[in-house]
Amino acid sequence: MTVLPDDGLSLAAEFPDATHEQWQRLVAGVLRKSGKEVSDAAAEDALSTSLEDGLRARPLYTADDSAPEPGLPGFAPFVRGGRAEGNTLGGWDVRQRHTTADAAAVLADLENGVTSLWLLVGEQGIPVAALDRVLDGVYLDLAPVVLDAGPEVASAADELLRLYAARGVDRQAARGNLGADPLGFAARTGAEGFAFAPVAALARRCAEEYPGLRALTVDALPYHEAGGSAAQELGASLATGVAYLRELTEAGLTVEQAVGQVEFRYTATADQFLTIAKLRAARRLWARVAEVCGTPGGQVQHAVTSPVMMSRRDPWVNMLRTTVATLAAGVGGAESVTVLPFDHALGLPDAFARRIARNTSTILVEESHLSRVIDPAGGSWYVERLTDELAHAGWEFFQHIEQQGGQAAVLRSGSLREDLATTWAARSAKLAERREPITGVSEFPNLAERLPERAPAPSEPSGGLPRVRRDEAYEALRARSDAHLAATGSRPRIFLAALGPAAAHTARLAFAANLFQAGGIEPVTAGEFADSGATVACLCSSDALYEEQAPSIAGELRSAGAGHVFLAGRPGQYPGVDAYVFAGCDAVAVLSATLDRMGVS
Repeated sequence: MTVLPDDGLSLAAEFPDATHEQWQRLVAGVLRKSGKEVSDAAAEDALSTSLEDGLRARPLYTADDSAPEPGLPGFAPFVRGGRAEGNTLGGWDVRQRHTTADAAAVLADLENGVTSLWLLVGEQGIPVAALDRVLDGVYLDLAPVVLDAGPEVASAADELLRLYAARGVDRQAARGNLGADPLGFAARTGAEGFAFAPVAALARRCAEEYPGLRALTVDALPYHEAGGSAAQELGASLATGVAYLRELTEAGLTVEQAVGQVEFRYTATADQFLTIAKLRAARRLWARVAEVCGTPGGQVQHAVTSPVMMSRRDPWVNMLRTTVATLAAGVGGAESVTVLPFDHALGLPDAFARRIARNTSTILVEESHLSRVIDPAGGSWYVERLTDELAHAGWEFFQHIEQQGGQAAVLRSGSLREDLATTWAARSAKLAERREPITGVSEFPNLAERLPERAPAPSEPSGGLPRVRRDEAYEALRARSDAHLAATGSRPRIFLAALGPAAAHTARLAFAANLFQAGGIEPVTAGEFADSGATVACLCSSDALYEEQAPSIAGELRSAGAGHVFLAGRPGQYPGVDAYVFAGCDAVAVLSATLDRMGVS
């Protein structure tokens, strides 16, 4: 019997190292079998995925994919985290958002895992005068409070500081953010940002009297919610932060004080690697700004699960989306994370939805032990390279804004709106073609689902940048179907004509049923066309059977009353077939035209 040396790697050592070129040749061989004639680097490119901002995710990363040295956690350029200990001392701050004066909900959150509060204050949220009641029973020296009060920030801040004094909270113990964000308000409303002088006064007061309080928030959500890419979100937030530094230093604060008064808010999406890279790149970019200003400066980050990704149909899938997004935010190093409840798009969340939202962080921290490792993505060739590429793309967009006069100027001129709209138009095309699938909406919709009913949420500020959602085009189609159901008692229908045995038609039958249900059109697969209640039909089978039977079956369907005949498959020349549905077709255009044809307004 052979005794192997106890080095743990002896078996692996017997295999020769494989080269990158060998791997490329193997990939080329596999692609050749599928009809793609490529070789060398082109084979690798064929498996790459295009991302926004001109970035590409390659199928393989190696030690040759260099990136700048990320440094150490807690030290410039802060790529690996803003704090040396990361989130290992108890996890990230679980920050729950509240938009109504519901003191019971606030206490329930704090008693069950939430560690800080994010309060929407003002005309469209919690009245300033109600802050005392909403925070009744809250230990303000233990639970940080973050305000989001728009132009009412001065009065809301005064009230919060009054509560600290009235309840005997030591100024050293006060934690949170007063939430002043004039440019964010301008982005939301289209109005001029409110006067900065009171904001500067609050910043000075915090810097001198409340070391644990910050006065300003750079909220990047308006740019994400307007359809912006990750790099545009980074560039716009950086331009906003630089504008605030200029204002604060002109008001007499030192650069160090000014940098210490700003917290950044970013979105976390279900694209986990892009979210991780975005948060890491954001810290690197802000560290560069602080360095140029002459002071070291780590970026304090608050991550919020993306409202854009939240679907109104099959809203329970949002639990899965927010779980992945929260994981990405934690791995990316965010100090605070807000998980939007799964029913966020439907109105005010109920107690169950808030419970699931706060427990998402609890499970990741306490059961998955995600916070026990500092910068768990650090050293990944893919993550480090993506972080570097995204940092450069974000810096380029930041320079683009600065060259036009800064953040306030691009908001006034509308050029930022145009940039974001261009990005969203390209993404909308992918959504329409289902190249970016939305589970429960464009993929695997459930026409029989009963949506939970929720009370209306307070109206959001409007008049500035638009708010988009990934599901908006499909939601409009489903709303038309719902209206037809309410008016007639049934949904619009399409007859799916399956040709040949199950092996021949099953795949395309399932594809067609899935596609048409995404528009609220009910597929009928049994019986005869005349008995289906449909006015439109779709042939489903293999290419071989189409050649034999498509023209005759299409003619029979027309004779039976079909006003329009689809074929599930690549476009061909089949008499009697009006249109084709296939992977990559513009599903939204097809579905909208079909509803028009059916008379569904």
